Amino acid sequence: MTGDRLPVAILGAGGYIGQHFARLLDDHPWFDPVVLAAGDRTAGRTLGDVWQLSEAPPPGLERRTLVRAGAAAVARARVALAFSALPSGTAGPIETELTRRGVSVFTNAADHRLEPSVPLLVPEVNGDHLALARRRPGGRGLLVANPNCSAAGLALALAPLVPSLAPRSIHVATYQSLSGAGYPGVPSLAVADNVVPFIREEEEKIERETTRMLGQLRAGRVRPLATRLLAHCARVATREGHLEAVTVEAGRAGSARDAVRRWTAFDPLRGLGLPTAPSPPIVVRPEADRPQPIRDRWAGEPARARGMAAVVGRVRWDAPFLRFYVLSNNAVRGAAGGSVLNAELALARGLLPRARGAAAR
Repeated sequence: MTGDRLPVAILGAGGYIGQHFARLLDDHPWFDPVVLAAGDRTAGRTLGDVWQLSEAPPPGLERRTLVRAGAAAVARARVALAFSALPSGTAGPIETELTRRGVSVFTNAADHRLEPSVPLLVPEVNGDHLALARRRPGGRGLLVANPNCSAAGLALALAPLVPSLAPRSIHVATYQSLSGAGYPGVPSLAVADNVVPFIREEEEKIERETTRMLGQLRAGRVRPLATRLLAHCARVATREGHLEAVTVEAGRAGSARDAVRRWTAFDPLRGLGLPTAPSPPIVVRPEADRPQPIRDRWAGEPARARGMAAVVGRVRWDAPFLRFYVLSNNAVRGAAGGSVLNAELALARGLLPRARGAAAR
């Protein structure tokens, strides 16, 4: 650890999303991953031994031994915050105990997402909801959640449109990659030469979480967007990248050109100096056959923000409907990268302690 970076823990570091956290944090300018915690299956092994991603293991962490992911042990390591890739169900009690002990938690798990005192955050969409973290009862650390992986890309694409279109309804059909089910994921014989038109609780999560993120913060509570949102979800045989077909029933006049103009101009984090923030956060592709997972899932600049941009294409206006596709990287924008960006925003807004050099601009 250097004196210029905050000491942090990765919970669930042996899993697919935990390894994306390791990849993003290995040389992060503000955060130093001093603890890699894992479950019984991988604890005691090195990160390199359990590595699953197609990218090479991060050189600074490859030989680090994974420790068991208990709240007491993580808190004793005196980390400032923890990034949680623990599975839902397991994550909740550990995250709550860590916040009680003064460790701030930025989680990818679903356990706390809809609690009134927990911000459900995509910083470009609802960064003001971070104020809820100040009001969390019973703990000294913050607890901030990032949303369902499909909801993250959908909310990002909708955010510039909602004020102008005042949508009456929103319909989305998702084509979700195998990595959204974790590792080892979906059995090969279930998905090879197939599309599975059911993902348990996924449609409900997208509907609830997207409208919450697009809602307004009033008097310390979030008032969800009142627009009805209907989702269909299917699992397809791609590795990473969730593709979504979106139809917005507009309450006001619009056009494809106006939608593209709003997406192109949308960059609310510009100038904040957040290392993982893509600029722009939405990339519009003019080609008739884009976006595609294999070509667009790593969109995002600068280099640290690869995989953080949503890619929009096939934009059509057929009054009163705006139709388009959006692609986002479920493992990066929809998971590890989203949590890292949430923590960067919290640090920049003074909600976390600062190491020397952290968040300095």
